[in-house]
Amino acid sequence: MTATAKPAHFTLKGWHVLVGFVVFFGIDIAINTVFMVSAYKTFPGETTLTPYEDGLAYNAALKQKRQQAALGWRLAAGVEDHDQLRVEVVDRTGAPIKGLQVMGKLERPATEDGERTLPLKEVAPGVYAARPGGLTGAWDFEVTAVNARGDVAKADRRLYQP
Repeated sequence: MTATAKPAHFTLKGWHVLVGFVVFFGIDIAINTVFMVSAYKTFPGETTLTPYEDGLAYNAALKQKRQQAALGWRLAAGVEDHDQLRVEVVDRTGAPIKGLQVMGKLERPATEDGERTLPLKEVAPGVYAARPGGLTGAWDFEVTAVNARGDVAKADRRLYQP
């Protein structure tokens, strides 16, 4: 009697590969579906409680930017002498704009503590200034300039003082 070679115990066939792909992608799709449903149920997509009103305010801000661009006014804001806020307002030709009512709003970037609104006085043609005092650290400075006709120009700047 002669010994014959035994056939291999397992042979990988095409249907084995097909089943492996179906099982792998089935598990992947099931897990992704669970994550998507969970994300959808826990976050509705809104980041504010008043989205409609916020949209209207955004549209008003865009309209104001277009009107300011049509005016051609440029505002430059900064700090000099460590505690004096200075704003220069010029038209599209670079000529200073006199006689404006200029208001400044100072607030901390991360909190509402120390928030204050102050008028800036004209100290030279087209130059407006105020001394609020205590300008150490980081501040957001928002400036609004209005002329006698009611034309408005706004600018904002982050100020850093040692």
